[in-house]
Amino acid sequence: MREEEVILVTPEDEVIGTMPKMEAHEKAVLHRAFSVFVLNGHGEVLLQQRAAHKYHSPLLWTNTCCSHQRIGEGNIEAGKRRLREEMGFETELEELFSFIYKAPFDNGLTEHELDHVLLGYYEGKPEVNPEEVAGWKWMSLDGIRADLVTNPGRYTAWFRIIFDRFFTHIQKEKQRGL
Repeated sequence: MREEEVILVTPEDEVIGTMPKMEAHEKAVLHRAFSVFVLNGHGEVLLQQRAAHKYHSPLLWTNTCCSHQRIGEGNIEAGKRRLREEMGFETELEELFSFIYKAPFDNGLTEHELDHVLLGYYEGKPEVNPEEVAGWKWMSLDGIRADLVTNPGRYTAWFRIIFDRFFTHIQKEKQRGL
């Protein structure tokens, strides 16, 4: 099986090529990615615990799902695909914002991503893919925020970076009555 390719981009999200995923993470090359957050009617976020055999961040908690867009695939389309593959359900998604982050890992790999943050809503129970996900739970925004302070090591590096931006965005939307 051929290794998955990531889309290399400029800081302005202009495509400049592709590269095998592992090579991009070894060289810390900026590439396009997405992170999906799913909320329920109680305002809780569906978190996933990464599978034990993942090549980085195994068994850490993170947002509902995340991955990389495929060549010719839009952000929403990619988010829906990965939500089905990892969490076993579909929902409508909207793009909230994007930003660049860089997170090195102990194994020598680095995530250097222009991350598109997507939001959806769902009320059911996910049917997770055990190859991708070890566990899941619904957690309040305030509960996550507090746990990130007291137990940051339980969460992926990118989730710790993204969550403050996501939390701020959701709070602003609430204040505006959206």
